[in-house]
Amino acid sequence: MSAADLDSILDEAQRALAAARSLQELIEVRARFLGKKGSVSSLLRGIASLAPEARAALGAEVNRAKQRIEALASERREALERAVQAHALEAGRLDVSLPAAGPARGHLHPVSVIEREVASFFTTLGYSIEDGPEVETEWNNFGALNFPEDHPARDLQDTFFVEGGFVLRTHTSPVQVRAMTGRTPPFRFVVPGRVYRHDFDATHSPMFHQIEGFCVGEDVSFADLKGTLYAFARRLFGPEAKLRFRAHFFPFTEPSAEMDVTWLGGWLEWGGCGMIHPRVLLNCGIDPSLWQGFAFGMALDRAAMLRFGIQNIQLLFDGDLRVLEQL
Repeated sequence: MSAADLDSILDEAQRALAAARSLQELIEVRARFLGKKGSVSSLLRGIASLAPEARAALGAEVNRAKQRIEALASERREALERAVQAHALEAGRLDVSLPAAGPARGHLHPVSVIEREVASFFTTLGYSIEDGPEVETEWNNFGALNFPEDHPARDLQDTFFVEGGFVLRTHTSPVQVRAMTGRTPPFRFVVPGRVYRHDFDATHSPMFHQIEGFCVGEDVSFADLKGTLYAFARRLFGPEAKLRFRAHFFPFTEPSAEMDVTWLGGWLEWGGCGMIHPRVLLNCGIDPSLWQGFAFGMALDRAAMLRFGIQNIQLLFDGDLRVLEQL
């Protein structure tokens, strides 16, 4: 093996390394020259058969060739790694001049849609929006509303009691007491909000939403109540909606009625209503000989279920995105 042969191997290695287009190809080229069976390694094994003088001279040349090939391979590796990095950066480069991709927009909860629609309707009739605490005194929730001490609604199986003589309000009517106390009629209010009862099945939830409305004046009558509810039903369920009123009993209204609304060819129970009981007016500091009024209340969740075709009320509150994204 001569020096000329070594120069030929070195030239071949230089061309092959320069032609490598990937790190894997570079590894294969390096192995072809510097691996155990590579050209340079074969030269080193053949030196042992040479005379001592020739062995030393050729050995030095082979080591220099090996170092040169290692240096060329290292340079090519760095160049290829820079190219890979540049390609990755280019592929992931952001064009800041392009319009930004905005976050996914959410939407109102079905109950919020109904609540806002209802509140908007009643404000056009001159009603104000009232609010009150969800943890109430027993007096505001029961006593002031003419519930007797032995009324079933006061039992543990119907009401969530809290320490200190408080309850989670079972209806929005306590706000009626708060709103009327200390005020002089005439006035009219609606009260949307959450209420709590011991109910839990496909059509009931321990937490649900109601809308309460009441109007007090000198000549307010049951006819005014029916006219208001007819207008409300047609706004919520369409111009063909009809109502029927069935005699009922509520401690805080007299006379009282349950109301049904037409839906999909049948009647659906919608809520309760009646003329505010004189004792409730007295409990709020209003003289029932001078003023009278009506009150009504119904569940907002049921209206949302009808509007959006929801069969199970618990789907409204489970927070399942698969359900909410369809609404």
